Amino acid sequence: MSEQQTSYQLPELPYDFNALEPVISAEIMELHYTKHHKGYVTNLNAALEKYHKAESQNNVAEMIALQSAIKFNGGGHINHSIFWTILAPVSKSSGGPKGDLAKMIDRDFTSFDAFKEKFNATATGVQGSGWCWLGFNKGLKRLEIATCLNQDPLSTLGLVPIMGIDVWEHAYYLQYKNVRADYVKAIWQIFHWKHIEERFAKAIV
Repeated sequence: MSEQQTSYQLPELPYDFNALEPVISAEIMELHYTKHHKGYVTNLNAALEKYHKAESQNNVAEMIALQSAIKFNGGGHINHSIFWTILAPVSKSSGGPKGDLAKMIDRDFTSFDAFKEKFNATATGVQGSGWCWLGFNKGLKRLEIATCLNQDPLSTLGLVPIMGIDVWEHAYYLQYKNVRADYVKAIWQIFHWKHIEERFAKAIV
Protein backbone atom coordinates (compact mmCIF):
# COMPACT_ATOMS: atom_id res chain seq x y z
CA MET A 1 0.00 0.00 0.00
CA SER A 2 1.37 3.39 -0.97
CA GLU A 3 2.31 6.14 1.46
CA GLN A 4 -0.44 8.34 0.02
CA GLN A 5 -3.07 5.77 0.93
CA THR A 6 -1.96 5.56 4.56
CA SER A 7 -1.18 9.22 5.29
CA TYR A 8 -3.92 11.32 6.85
CA GLN A 9 -3.68 15.10 7.12
CA LEU A 10 -4.86 17.65 9.65
CA PRO A 11 -7.85 19.33 7.96
CA GLU A 12 -7.82 23.08 7.56
CA LEU A 13 -9.72 24.86 10.32
CA PRO A 14 -12.66 26.76 8.74
CA TYR A 15 -12.15 29.85 10.94
CA ASP A 16 -9.50 31.63 13.02
CA PHE A 17 -8.63 30.42 16.51
CA ASN A 18 -10.40 33.42 18.06
CA ALA A 19 -13.55 33.12 15.93
CA LEU A 20 -15.55 31.16 18.51
CA GLU A 21 -14.95 33.58 21.37
CA PRO A 22 -16.35 34.23 23.88
CA VAL A 23 -17.76 30.68 23.95
CA ILE A 24 -14.43 28.96 23.26
CA SER A 25 -11.24 30.93 23.79
CA ALA A 26 -8.51 31.29 21.17
CA GLU A 27 -6.07 29.61 23.57
CA ILE A 28 -8.25 26.51 23.85
CA MET A 29 -8.85 26.37 20.12
CA GLU A 30 -5.17 26.63 19.28
CA LEU A 31 -4.18 23.93 21.77
CA HIS A 32 -7.08 21.69 20.81
CA TYR A 33 -6.36 21.91 17.09
CA THR A 34 -2.55 22.14 16.90
CA LYS A 35 -1.72 19.77 19.75
CA HIS A 36 -4.57 17.34 20.34
CA HIS A 37 -6.04 16.87 16.86
CA LYS A 38 -2.62 17.02 15.24
CA GLY A 39 -1.43 14.41 17.73
CA TYR A 40 -4.23 12.03 16.73
CA VAL A 41 -3.33 12.40 13.05
CA THR A 42 0.40 11.85 13.67
CA ASN A 43 -0.21 8.79 15.85
CA LEU A 44 -2.79 7.36 13.45
CA ASN A 45 -0.35 7.54 10.54
CA ALA A 46 2.39 5.93 12.65
CA ALA A 47 0.09 3.11 13.76
CA LEU A 48 -1.11 2.47 10.20
CA GLU A 49 2.45 2.34 8.91
CA LYS A 50 3.31 -0.28 11.52
CA TYR A 51 0.07 -2.14 10.75
CA HIS A 52 0.79 -2.37 7.02
CA LYS A 53 4.32 -3.56 7.75
CA ALA A 54 2.93 -6.26 10.04
CA GLU A 55 0.35 -7.17 7.42
CA SER A 56 3.03 -7.56 4.75
CA GLN A 57 4.85 -9.92 7.13
CA ASN A 58 1.66 -11.85 7.99
CA ASN A 59 2.24 -10.90 11.63
CA VAL A 60 -1.33 -11.27 12.86
CA ALA A 61 -0.41 -10.82 16.53
CA GLU A 62 1.16 -7.43 15.81
CA MET A 63 -1.80 -6.42 13.63
CA ILE A 64 -4.18 -7.16 16.49
CA ALA A 65 -1.99 -5.31 18.99
CA LEU A 66 -2.08 -2.17 16.83
CA GLN A 67 -5.86 -2.05 16.47
CA SER A 68 -6.45 -0.17 19.73
CA ALA A 69 -4.08 2.62 18.65
CA ILE A 70 -5.77 2.82 15.26
CA LYS A 71 -9.22 2.97 16.88
CA PHE A 72 -8.24 5.63 19.42
CA ASN A 73 -6.28 7.92 17.11
CA GLY A 74 -8.45 7.27 14.07
CA GLY A 75 -11.53 8.01 16.15
CA GLY A 76 -9.92 11.19 17.45
CA HIS A 77 -9.24 12.31 13.90
CA ILE A 78 -12.77 11.49 12.71
CA ASN A 79 -14.49 13.11 15.70
CA HIS A 80 -12.53 16.34 15.60
CA SER A 81 -12.81 16.65 11.82
CA ILE A 82 -16.60 16.66 12.28
CA PHE A 83 -16.51 18.87 15.38
CA TRP A 84 -14.74 21.80 13.72
CA THR A 85 -17.29 21.91 10.90
CA ILE A 86 -20.40 21.97 13.11
CA LEU A 87 -19.17 25.04 14.98
CA ALA A 88 -19.21 28.62 13.73
CA PRO A 89 -18.89 32.16 15.09
CA VAL A 90 -21.87 33.37 17.12
CA SER A 91 -22.84 35.69 14.25
CA LYS A 92 -23.30 32.68 11.93
CA SER A 93 -25.31 30.52 14.31
CA SER A 94 -29.03 30.67 13.51
CA GLY A 95 -30.10 29.59 16.99
CA GLY A 96 -31.63 26.27 16.05
CA PRO A 97 -32.40 23.75 13.30
CA LYS A 98 -34.88 24.29 10.50
CA GLY A 99 -36.66 22.16 7.93
CA ASP A 100 -36.61 18.36 8.04
CA LEU A 101 -34.11 18.17 10.91
CA ALA A 102 -36.29 20.39 13.08
CA LYS A 103 -39.33 18.24 12.24
CA MET A 104 -37.56 14.99 13.14
CA ILE A 105 -36.26 16.45 16.40
CA ASP A 106 -39.84 17.42 17.29
CA ARG A 107 -41.03 13.94 16.34
CA ASP A 108 -38.35 12.01 18.23
CA PHE A 109 -37.93 14.28 21.29
CA THR A 110 -41.33 16.10 21.37
CA SER A 111 -39.69 19.54 21.01
CA PHE A 112 -36.36 21.27 20.41
CA ASP A 113 -36.25 22.44 24.04
CA ALA A 114 -36.85 18.89 25.29
CA PHE A 115 -34.11 17.59 22.98
CA LYS A 116 -31.69 20.28 24.13
CA GLU A 117 -32.40 19.53 27.79
CA LYS A 118 -31.87 15.78 27.31
CA PHE A 119 -28.74 16.32 25.22
CA ASN A 120 -27.21 18.67 27.80
CA ALA A 121 -27.95 16.27 30.66
CA THR A 122 -26.41 13.38 28.72
CA ALA A 123 -23.30 15.34 27.74
CA THR A 124 -22.76 16.69 31.24
CA GLY A 125 -23.15 13.20 32.67
CA VAL A 126 -20.44 11.51 30.59
CA GLN A 127 -18.04 9.93 33.07
CA GLY A 128 -14.41 10.73 32.36
CA SER A 129 -13.57 11.59 28.76
CA GLY A 130 -15.75 11.18 25.73
CA TRP A 131 -18.30 12.64 23.34
CA CYS A 132 -22.04 13.21 23.24
CA TRP A 133 -23.71 12.91 19.84
CA LEU A 134 -26.98 13.31 18.05
CA GLY A 135 -26.92 10.43 15.60
CA PHE A 136 -29.22 9.07 12.92
CA ASN A 137 -30.22 5.41 13.08
CA LYS A 138 -30.62 4.35 9.45
CA GLY A 139 -32.30 1.07 10.34
CA LEU A 140 -34.96 2.61 12.58
CA LYS A 141 -34.99 5.93 10.68
CA ARG A 142 -34.85 8.02 13.83
CA LEU A 143 -32.58 10.37 15.74
CA GLU A 144 -30.85 9.16 18.90
CA ILE A 145 -28.68 10.78 21.57
CA ALA A 146 -25.65 8.63 22.32
CA THR A 147 -22.34 8.87 24.15
CA CYS A 148 -18.98 7.43 23.19
CA LEU A 149 -16.09 6.94 25.60
CA ASN A 150 -12.64 8.28 24.86
CA GLN A 151 -12.35 8.76 21.08
CA ASP A 152 -14.62 5.94 19.94
CA PRO A 153 -16.39 7.10 16.76
CA LEU A 154 -20.18 7.02 16.68
CA SER A 155 -20.04 4.45 13.89
CA THR A 156 -19.14 1.87 16.57
CA LEU A 157 -22.75 2.23 17.77
CA GLY A 158 -24.21 1.97 14.28
CA LEU A 159 -25.23 5.63 14.10
CA VAL A 160 -24.41 8.42 11.65
CA PRO A 161 -23.13 11.52 13.50
CA ILE A 162 -25.22 14.64 12.93
CA MET A 163 -23.85 16.92 15.67
CA GLY A 164 -21.86 16.42 18.86
CA ILE A 165 -19.92 17.88 21.75
CA ASP A 166 -16.37 17.02 22.77
CA VAL A 167 -16.49 16.67 26.57
CA TRP A 168 -12.84 15.82 27.10
CA GLU A 169 -11.44 18.30 29.62
CA HIS A 170 -8.95 19.64 27.06
CA ALA A 171 -11.94 21.04 25.14
CA TYR A 172 -13.02 23.38 27.93
CA TYR A 173 -11.01 23.21 31.17
CA LEU A 174 -8.79 26.28 30.64
CA GLN A 175 -11.92 28.40 30.36
CA TYR A 176 -14.68 26.62 32.29
CA LYS A 177 -12.52 24.78 34.85
CA ASN A 178 -14.40 21.76 36.23
CA VAL A 179 -17.87 23.14 35.42
CA ARG A 180 -18.60 21.08 32.31
CA ALA A 181 -22.29 22.01 32.46
CA ASP A 182 -21.49 25.67 31.73
CA TYR A 183 -19.45 24.69 28.66
CA VAL A 184 -22.20 22.39 27.40
CA LYS A 185 -24.80 25.13 27.89
CA ALA A 186 -22.67 27.79 26.17
CA ILE A 187 -21.70 25.80 23.09
CA TRP A 188 -25.24 26.01 21.68
CA GLN A 189 -24.44 29.62 20.80
CA ILE A 190 -21.93 28.47 18.18
CA PHE A 191 -23.53 25.46 16.52
CA HIS A 192 -23.42 25.83 12.74
CA TRP A 193 -26.99 24.74 12.06
CA LYS A 194 -26.78 25.12 8.28
CA HIS A 195 -23.94 22.59 8.13
CA ILE A 196 -25.65 20.33 10.69
CA GLU A 197 -28.77 20.34 8.52
CA GLU A 198 -26.61 19.40 5.51
CA ARG A 199 -25.12 16.48 7.46
CA PHE A 200 -28.63 15.32 8.34
CA ALA A 201 -29.80 15.57 4.71
CA LYS A 202 -26.92 13.32 3.61
CA ALA A 203 -27.50 10.86 6.46
CA ILE A 204 -31.15 10.15 5.66
CA VAL A 205 -30.55 9.33 1.99
